[in-house]
Amino acid sequence: MSRVRVHNFSVSLDGFATGEGQSLQEPFGHAGERLHEWFFKTRTFHAMQGKTGGGTGVDDAVTGTWDAGIGAEIMGRNKFGPQRGPWEDHEWTGWWGPNPPFHTPVFVLTHHPRPSVEMEGGTTFHFIDATPEEALRQAREAAGGLDVRIGGGPSTVRQFLAADLVDHMHVVVVPITLGRGERLWDGLEGLEKRFLIESVTTPSGVTHMTFTRR
Repeated sequence: MSRVRVHNFSVSLDGFATGEGQSLQEPFGHAGERLHEWFFKTRTFHAMQGKTGGGTGVDDAVTGTWDAGIGAEIMGRNKFGPQRGPWEDHEWTGWWGPNPPFHTPVFVLTHHPRPSVEMEGGTTFHFIDATPEEALRQAREAAGGLDVRIGGGPSTVRQFLAADLVDHMHVVVVPITLGRGERLWDGLEGLEKRFLIESVTTPSGVTHMTFTRR
């Protein structure tokens, strides 16, 4: 069976994966870009933007595996955009422009389903109201035997961890404190018993932690 994977998921020293006050101008709230500055310097990120250049060190070597063997993604509504409640703007198609970097079916978890949106490059957003188990069933069917990525945000990753559906997870601990926002680890006491955990700290100052199901 295909694996369920989390990649390049940044958290602060105090466990926050996003800041408070998400808006159209600030997708990560008061955290701004501080959680992801390390990633923006990598060749992987430059390639996602259709650009050349970028660092080729350990950070890039670890992050560059994010799309290998992925056939579908599941994300929460807050990763897709800043709207809450019933959809008021159906013209909004995410933060990523006309050609999002996913290039697979993407299942957006929401209590307000809407028609699917087909984008350039093979990305199609499907908006579903489903449990983690049902969302994973649909994503696996669409993935055609390839792996499924849980893209975030923190509440979505936390739900899939709580349901014991994650096989591999790559978390990047960034040496900043946010103080407020949304935490990843709440309610997941004893999580380490389910995984083999390895970590490496790179010259950029971040610590890459990999969790592999036992």
